[in-house]
Amino acid sequence: MKSTELLLLLKDISNTIIDNSEMLNDLDRAIGDADHGINMRRGFLLVLEDLDNLTDKDIVTIFNKVAMTLLSKIGGASGPLYATAFMKFAQVCKGRDEIDSNLYTEMIGSAIDGMKMRGKSDAGCKTILDSMIPYYKTLETEIKKTNVFKELSPLALKSSEEGVEYTKTIIATKGRRKLPW
Repeated sequence: MKSTELLLLLKDISNTIIDNSEMLNDLDRAIGDADHGINMRRGFLLVLEDLDNLTDKDIVTIFNKVAMTLLSKIGGASGPLYATAFMKFAQVCKGRDEIDSNLYTEMIGSAIDGMKMRGKSDAGCKTILDSMIPYYKTLETEIKKTNVFKELSPLALKSSEEGVEYTKTIIATKGRRKLPW
């Protein structure tokens, strides 16, 4: 994936988050103040605006710009966590002009490490890591069998979904609300 494809992907991701901001508010309403979708929407609307000015930039510059926008515009814990992921993506991509399956896997691993550090969290704490870590482990395993994104993605996504389901069975140990669902 070159920078032009990355920009298209980031536009799709931004639009998906924006389009689902009310659902994110609803999910947050059960355990918080129902503003997660509002914050994510605000941040990713600005990411969308920024992307139009990054068409001639390399992938590291793109990731760093997204990170800074999210850090400065998304409130609560989400801004720093998502920004950390994008900063880690940029660090891993230094000196590279294209993202392949191996680099992508390394990016996800680095983002997880950064988010663990930033959030002082790990698997089993009922956080986004409970979804990301199984996703990453599947990528690591499957990359040895195939190096094709389209073949890796469905298996990794299934692992991620299983991680989300797992969070329904554990008690939160991080965040403002630590409810048993």
